[in-house]
Amino acid sequence: MVGYDPRAQKLPLRAQEAALAGSAAGMVTRAVISPLDVIKIRFQLQIESVSSTTPGGKYWGLLQAARCIRTEEGLAAFWKGHVPAQLLSICYGAVQFTTFEFLTKAVHDTTPFDSQTSGVHFLCGGLAACSATVTCQPLDTLRTRFAAQGEPKLYKNLTDGVRTMWRSEGVLTFYRGLSPVLIAVFPYAGMQFFFYNVFKRLLAPPPSAGKSRESLRSIVCGSAAGMISKTVTYPLDLFKKRLQVGGFEEARIQFGQVRRYRGLADCVAQISREEGVRGFFKGLSPSLLKAALSTGLTFFCYELFLNAFRDLKDLNGRAAAR
Repeated sequence: MVGYDPRAQKLPLRAQEAALAGSAAGMVTRAVISPLDVIKIRFQLQIESVSSTTPGGKYWGLLQAARCIRTEEGLAAFWKGHVPAQLLSICYGAVQFTTFEFLTKAVHDTTPFDSQTSGVHFLCGGLAACSATVTCQPLDTLRTRFAAQGEPKLYKNLTDGVRTMWRSEGVLTFYRGLSPVLIAVFPYAGMQFFFYNVFKRLLAPPPSAGKSRESLRSIVCGSAAGMISKTVTYPLDLFKKRLQVGGFEEARIQFGQVRRYRGLADCVAQISREEGVRGFFKGLSPSLLKAALSTGLTFFCYELFLNAFRDLKDLNGRAAAR
C-alpha cells in the first residue's frame, strides 16, 4: 500500500526515499507513454466545427493520427517535448508522493482517522497533486508547446523555448491554464489514490501469493483508477491544453484552425458553441490509454522502488544488529 501505514512491519521511509521513488516512477512511466501523450495533445488542440459537414481536423482516429505523425514528422515526433516532459514527471512524482506520504503520516499523528482508509487517500492525494501542480506548471506548459508544434519547429530546444516565451510573452505565460488544472487536479488525483486503495483492498491476494501476483494487482488497480479518474475530469484537461498554447498560433496553423481565448470561461464558451459537447472530450481515447498505462505503471514502479528501499533498510538493520 502507498501512504503511511502504522501497521507496516518494515521500517518507515524518509522523505528523500519517497521523493526518489516518486521521481523514478515518473521517469519510467513518461518514457513509455510519451507517444500517446503527443497524440492526445494533437487531438485536444485541433478545431472542428460542430456545424460543418466535412471533417475539419487533421486527425480523426488514433491509428490515423499515429500514421500521419510518423509519415510527416518521423518517429522522433512521438517524443517531442520529451525533455521538459521528463523533467515534469521527475519533479511531479517527487513532490506528489513525498507530500502524500507526509500528509498521510500527519493524519495518523494528529487525527483519529486511519491513514490507510480510502477517504483519507482521496483528500491527501488531491492536496499532494495540487502542490506538485503549482511547483511543476512551467514544465507542463513547455511540454505542451513542444508536443504541439509541427515542422519547422518554432522552438529549437528547451533553452530556446524558455528564452523565447520569457521575452515575447512574459513570465506569466508559464502558468497559462493553471486555473482549470487546479480545479481538475484535486478530484483527479484524489480519485486515483481513492480507487487505487479501494481496488487493492477488493483484490487483496491470499497470503501465499507471490510477488508477481502482487505486481500484477498494482498495475491492474492503478490502470482502473486512472481510467475512471481521467474520464470524470477530462474536459478540464482539454481546457488547460487550449489555454497553454495561447500566443502560439504560428506553430499551430498547419494543423488547421486556431483560436484565441481570453480565459477559462471564454474557452469553455467557444468550444461549446463551435464544437459542441463532443468538443470537450476530444482525444479521450488516447488519453484513456495513456491514463491506464501511466497510472498503472506509476503506482507499480512507486511501490516497487519503495519495497526495494524498505528491503535494503531491513537488510542493513539486521546486519548492524549482528
